Amino acid sequence: MISLISKTPSKTICRLIESGLCKGEDPLKYERELKDLAETVADAENAKKQSIFFKGLGDEKRIRILKLLSVREMCNCELMVALDMSQPTTSHHLSILENTGLVSSRKEGRWVFYSIVDRDLLEKLLKP
Repeated sequence: MISLISKTPSKTICRLIESGLCKGEDPLKYERELKDLAETVADAENAKKQSIFFKGLGDEKRIRILKLLSVREMCNCELMVALDMSQPTTSHHLSILENTGLVSSRKEGRWVFYSIVDRDLLEKLLKP
């Protein structure tokens, strides 16, 4: 079995320790501590989920949609009219918001209605 743990520290860690800018004494041990810290505090899986969530908030049209939905449930057509957007554009933004978990949808016949999933969280995020 091949070990995934390096037996030699990176040149960057060695230079950092040699510079006296960090408190590490053993470069290999310090490198392992940094990697463990990254996995504990800033693991890639959670960062990806958070990135998707914040992408949902990363557009002014989506913020406006969320603010409208915070007042009441609305169908795609109502949002199109209120925000003067085309059907494909509105659907695109709603799809992103739904994929991030900020809004949910329900069908009634051929109409799709959207609503906020977590009203308390949204109020905190969109507070003026």
